[in-house]
Amino acid sequence: MSGFPTLLYKEVLRFWKVGTQTIGAPVLTAALFLFIFGHVMQARVRIYDTVPYAAFLVPGLVMMSVLQNAFANSSSSLIQSKITGNIIFVLLPPLAYWEFFAAYVLAAVVRGMVVGVAVLLVTLPFVDMEFRQPLWIVAFAFSGSAVLGALGMIAGIWAEKIDQVASFQNFLIMPLTFLSGVFYSIHSLPAVWQGLSRFNPFFYMIDGFRYGFFGVSDIPPLRSLAVVAAFLGLVSALTLWVLRSGYKLRH
Repeated sequence: MSGFPTLLYKEVLRFWKVGTQTIGAPVLTAALFLFIFGHVMQARVRIYDTVPYAAFLVPGLVMMSVLQNAFANSSSSLIQSKITGNIIFVLLPPLAYWEFFAAYVLAAVVRGMVVGVAVLLVTLPFVDMEFRQPLWIVAFAFSGSAVLGALGMIAGIWAEKIDQVASFQNFLIMPLTFLSGVFYSIHSLPAVWQGLSRFNPFFYMIDGFRYGFFGVSDIPPLRSLAVVAAFLGLVSALTLWVLRSGYKLRH
């Protein structure tokens, strides 16, 4: 095997070996969200006329799990490698910086989508779901997890301690995810908050992903995909520049 597939295999195997923690725990968390919010809000909230609240909630929980786990995969791998010192074994081989980038991001995509599928399978018995536009589902799951995989690389490279990665996730990724329409439609918000929500790229990922299930959304899916693609290009360019410069990797 050449460098790129070997590094990709290593990163996938890394999370697969501890599947109880990397896959099982997020699935349990998403299921608890569904049972609690679905039970409490089912009779009180109806987002779209034809979509029950519990069904509306499932795509948001799936995509939230995809995004958070894609970020966790690349960020935790890099910071752990830096702390233990074994990052040298990844940097020494003649790998191009784009191969380094692609391996970590694709591994993050794999973990995110595996967790997403697991969450979906666990929640399906409890709600009546539709799959009207499956290609949109795949497109937003792939592009969204790629964005978070790249952001995870930036966090892992920048951080010098695990606490700093946790701060990046707790104070940036988590708030943006929870304020992106996982539990509500932005049309239920006051006008000011609706406007602010449109500056959150995570909103477009979740709204477009939800469109693939029900064929309805707050924003046209093509516009959402364009925003996500532009954000992916921006984050990828930044990550590649950081890798090429050797920032906090090569001293």
